[in-house]
Amino acid sequence: MVSTSTATLLFVTGALIVLLAMLILFNENYNATKGYKLRTLERERSQLLLTEEVLNMHIAESQAMETMLNDSMITTMIPDTKAQYIRDVPDEDE
Repeated sequence: MVSTSTATLLFVTGALIVLLAMLILFNENYNATKGYKLRTLERERSQLLLTEEVLNMHIAESQAMETMLNDSMITTMIPDTKAQYIRDVPDEDE
C-alpha cells in the first residue's frame, strides 16, 4: 500500500511538472509569436508613414502648380516678346 501511494505521488508530481513545463512552453511560444508580429507591424507602419510623407509631398507639389496655373494675376500676364538685357556698368565712384 505504501509503495503504491508513493509511486502514485511520484507519478502525479511528475505529471504536474510536465504539464506546467508544457504550459510555460506554450506561453513563451505565444509571446514570441506576438513579438514577431509586433515587429512586423512596426516595420509596415514605418513604411506606410514614409509612403504617406511622399504622397503628401506630391499632393503639395500638385496643389502648388495648380494654384499657380489658376492664379488670376499670372493668367492675365502678357508674355514678353522683345526682351532686352543690359550689361551691368560699374559705377565711376568705385
